[in-house]
Amino acid sequence: MAGVFTVRITVRGYELDTQGHLNQAVYLQYAEHARWELLRAAGITQDALIDSGVGPVALETTIRYLRELRGGDEVDVSCGISWGEGRTFRVLQDFRLADGTPVAELVGVVGLIDLAGRRLVKDPRDRLRALASAPELLGA
Repeated sequence: MAGVFTVRITVRGYELDTQGHLNQAVYLQYAEHARWELLRAAGITQDALIDSGVGPVALETTIRYLRELRGGDEVDVSCGISWGEGRTFRVLQDFRLADGTPVAELVGVVGLIDLAGRRLVKDPRDRLRALASAPELLGA
């Protein structure tokens, strides 16, 4: 897996469900935020991706919830990439309280789609490496 990148997020009151804990859909938003921040830290902007004719696409997401998050909690959302062969790769993300307590685990299967042809590109690792100013953050 690539080196792990982490973003800290404070749980906001409007993100809570009727039980007073973080709504399940918001975990996906936090994970997405961490992924875009990783790309940005590696030197890849959304505009650069679009200009190069590709965009990331989520193909599968699995979340394992370990404990609840409540309003005001600070959560560190990590993001690391596990490269394989072929058109897809795995994004591995952990959610932890500021004290390190595990909250959730997310595994995503991701690819890069050719925006014109609407097909996955053959080597997403090489495409991202070519766009990045700090490809080491991606493990590329």
